[in-house]
This record gives sequence, C-alpha cells and structure tokens, in this order.
Amino acid sequence: MPKEKLTPSERTIVRELIFPETFKHILDETGFAPGTIRDDLINLINHGYIEVIDTDSQRSVSPFYDSDNLQQFSFKATKTGLKQIQNHAI
Repeated sequence: MPKEKLTPSERTIVRELIFPETFKHILDETGFAPGTIRDDLINLINHGYIEVIDTDSQRSVSPFYDSDNLQQFSFKATKTGLKQIQNHAI
C-alpha cells in the first residue's frame, strides 16, 4: 500500500532509479550512508515504489530477495514510484 509522502532521501533514490541501478550506483550518486540507503530501499520496496531486479538475469525478484544482501541486486522505480516523484516534484 503506497504511503502518502516520501522523505527527501527516498525521493532522491527513486529519481536515480528510472533505469535499473545497482546499490553501488545509488551509493555513489547520492552520497548517502549505506545504512540510510538500505533502510530507504526496504521502505520503498515495501510500499511498491521500486522493484528488486536480479543483476544477472535482469528479471524482477520482488518480493523474493535477501534484504541482508541488497548489494547483490539492482533496483528500478515502478510506475507508482515514478508517479509519486512526479506528483511531488519540487
């Protein structure tokens, strides 16, 4: 179930995920701490704003992913996630 409002860090992360991107890419581009990224990714996944992609096969593995090893996956914004950042554009 989508939540009403994204935090500034969640919004920044979703904006990076128009195409599938790795954890490392998100880390490099946002400058956020790994723990912040991990927490935000899990929140965004749970609310349906991003999906988890297997890096090797390029297939969605949501909701079956290892949340302790997010570095092994790529992430991509869903239609709902993109709408959320569009609706709350600054």
